[in-house]
Amino acid sequence: MSLDEILISKLTKINNINGDILKIIKKSDENFKEFGEAYLSSIKFKAIKGWKLHSQMIMNLVVPVGSVRFVFFLDDDKTEKNFRIEELSGSKGNRLTIPPGIWFGFQGLSKPDNLVLNIASMEHDENEIRRKELNEIKFSW
Repeated sequence: MSLDEILISKLTKINNINGDILKIIKKSDENFKEFGEAYLSSIKFKAIKGWKLHSQMIMNLVVPVGSVRFVFFLDDDKTEKNFRIEELSGSKGNRLTIPPGIWFGFQGLSKPDNLVLNIASMEHDENEIRRKELNEIKFSW
């Protein structure tokens, strides 16, 4: 497992005089595996959600509203120099694909609220999730 397995994909934007269209994911995309569920997670400005690891789920994350900092690390190397940090926002138009086995947390960067869309490869299953309290991992948010 490597943090290099986290993929960043540019979303396709279709300009429209009445409002643009942003294509999030389609089943013919190279990194699409399967569909389990889609959900939105809101996060307030400066709030932090974490730490969580999915043992089976592949996540496809998009931030349609606001701006969010995602922080990733592997279980065997929690030194801050080995974290991977990615920021997503509606204006950047990117999607992160996160394979199973990677720890992550995220922080809202815009006022008042931010929105994260996860198009997951499986339905929510509490048994495949591991969690840590924020203070268990040393990271300077």
